[in-house]
Parts: sequence; structure tokens; C-alpha cells
Amino acid sequence: MLDHKIAVVTGAGSGIGRASSLKMSSYGATIVVVDFNEASGQETVRLIHEQGGEAIFVQADVSKTEDVQHYVQAAMDAYGRIDIFFNNVGVVQKFAKLADIDENEFDRVINVNVRGVFLGMKYVLKVMEQQQSGTIINTASTAGVKSEHSASAYSASKHAVVGLTKGAAIEYVKKGIRINGICPGGVETALTKSVEQTFMTGGYVPEEIGNMRMGRYAQPDELAEVVAFLASDKASYMTGSIVLVDGGLTL
Repeated sequence: MLDHKIAVVTGAGSGIGRASSLKMSSYGATIVVVDFNEASGQETVRLIHEQGGEAIFVQADVSKTEDVQHYVQAAMDAYGRIDIFFNNVGVVQKFAKLADIDENEFDRVINVNVRGVFLGMKYVLKVMEQQQSGTIINTASTAGVKSEHSASAYSASKHAVVGLTKGAAIEYVKKGIRINGICPGGVETALTKSVEQTFMTGGYVPEEIGNMRMGRYAQPDELAEVVAFLASDKASYMTGSIVLVDGGLTL
């Protein structure tokens, strides 16, 4: 399904990023694993190699221009093209009512979730426009279509990802480039566990918590299948789509 494709995946050291890297590799793609954490990124590379795939690791802080330029250049130096970009890395905020959000916390969330997504698209799109081909999948969130209680900074950042996705999709639709977004609900990852830990130790629980209508979190592999589909030619008529993968959370 993805034979001979070169895929760059940010946040590939864990969770949805790792699962999607492994899934796309199993479908024939070569993976450029990008993560801030070198140990977890290298572990993803090891798992890909273990299943017979090809991958390299590049360490990066996605909010820094020079780091983004570096991972794009590393992909080009190694493979000469970028066919798939899974712009996935993101962070959650410390739950608080808006007036109680620390300004540094707001900046942290916006820098990673918005600036990181913007920079990734900015520099990968330069490559894809020259190729006249490529597909980008951005990770937003259900908070990108329905704000979450006590998470206004996070919700704002994910609404911005949806806006960037749709805006870029319009601009590049006639250049052979497709740009879509996914909106996960609760997914069983280390990030989700950190939220639960915050509830237990932080002394603040939002007045409203999302309803997991299926009664469980998604497994990362369930999101990975959607990512692989959007990355493939099977989704050839999809661009600017914001795909909810939330078990009915937003119903």
C-alpha cells in the first residue's frame, strides 16, 4: 500500500507516532523517525528494523526552526524525497480555568502544538511542491472541534491545527499535495496516562470530563490504520478532511 514511500513522522518515539511508524513500515514505507527523546526514538527505529523495515532517527525540538530544517534535510540527504509527512507531535496543558493558566504554560502549548505543526508544514511543503506530490496528515484532537473544559489553551492550539490543515489544503490542492487531519479522542498512550496522573496528584479536576461512549480508550494501532489510509492512494480524493477517530466522544 505504501511501497517505496518515504515517510517523516514527528513524535514517533511513542503513542500514535510509534504505532503509525510501525504500521506504515509494515505497508512498505521507509520511516524517518523524529522525536525529542533520543532513547524512545531509537527504540522505534529498532522495532521497525525488527519487523524488517527501514528507518533512521533524527532528534528534534519541533518548535525550533533549525531543528525542523534539520529533520527535513536529513530525510532528503538519506532518501532524496518526502512522500508522507505525519505531523503528529503534541503536548497537553495543565488543566486550569483560563484566568489561572500560567503564561509560560500557554506559550509551551502553543509553541509545540501550533508553531511545531506550522514549521513542519512550511519546510516539508517546500519539498513536496518541488516534487509536485506528497501527503500530509496533521494530528489535531477532538479538542480541535469541541473545546474541552479547563483546557482552553490546548483547545485553542488544536483548533489552530484544524485551521492550518484546511488553509494549506486549499493552497496546495492543485499542486499534487493532499493535506488532512485526524482528531483522536482518548487514546491509550503515555500522554493520556499523564493526564490521569495530573488528576490524581494535581488537586484540580475539570468540572466536565469527556464521555467515552465506547467505554474504553482507543489503542494507538487503531489510529495508525487511519493514518496509513490517509497516507495512501486509497485516500486519493481526500484533502482538507478532518477525520474524527474518537469512539463517539463528540456525539
